[in-house]
Amino acid sequence: MVSPVSPSPPTPEPQNRLRVPKRPARPAIVQVYRPASEMRRPLQLFRRMGADLLASRELAWQLMKRDISAQYRESFLGVAWAIIPPIIASAGFAFAASAEVINVGETDIPYPAYVLLSTALWQTFSEAVMLPMQKVTLARMMLSKIQFPREALILAATGQVLFNFAFKLLLVAGMFAWFRLPVPLSLVLAPVALLHLVLLGTVMGMFLAPMSALYQDFQKGMQLLLGTWLFLTPVVYPPPQSDGLFGFLVQVNPVTPLLVTTRELMTVGTISDPQGFWLMSAIVFMTLPVAWLVYRLAMPYAIERFSS
Repeated sequence: MVSPVSPSPPTPEPQNRLRVPKRPARPAIVQVYRPASEMRRPLQLFRRMGADLLASRELAWQLMKRDISAQYRESFLGVAWAIIPPIIASAGFAFAASAEVINVGETDIPYPAYVLLSTALWQTFSEAVMLPMQKVTLARMMLSKIQFPREALILAATGQVLFNFAFKLLLVAGMFAWFRLPVPLSLVLAPVALLHLVLLGTVMGMFLAPMSALYQDFQKGMQLLLGTWLFLTPVVYPPPQSDGLFGFLVQVNPVTPLLVTTRELMTVGTISDPQGFWLMSAIVFMTLPVAWLVYRLAMPYAIERFSS
């Protein structure tokens, strides 16, 4: 005789199981690629550029946090490296000036403070030029496998430049306290001039970023050019008043009016060349959309080349 099988008791549900609430499904974003150039539909292209710029904000924030953390993670001095180079540069030039090895003439503020502030501004400009190229080069693997707004890399680079300058501001504040320099009211306008200086570097970086992802020569060549460009910019000397070739090169240097105006707003409160500053600022804001458009149109071809 077969005894009836009694049903097994139900298995109790684990108490520590994490219940994930179901989220409503988001509509899938479908991007259609056409063989024709995007420039044939300029209105649609500009709308997509604006939409991608807004959509890239969160990704740019995450990329910026990741890169800043990676930049100082394995360093003993950490973020101090943001202020060590201008300190060493100013100490070296101040020593050379005190030993009369170089004669730079009269400056508006004590020479060590002059070089310290100018070097910090120059490094901010050079970072704005180099970081877009470095970001695109380091993101080659991600660019070839994941579709995301390319503008996120440029926004992350600009954010990292401003973050590094924030630490340099501590150095500038210490400089004002050490030399007992008066703080002019025009200091509140200095961020505007500084932003124009950063945008000038970003424009140059966006023009060169697609090509630098294909050829390392562009980054190495730009580093070499910046080393020479420094001595044609009034960083360690005041703007020359002579009409010779050197004075002409310094005068037509696009960095000169933006860097000098930023420095003057932070120290003396008077602008020596307002026409040059506004002319260069207008050129920057006119070339910024062009650089963005070139970057936008060139990146797909660059990705296709280094992915093949």
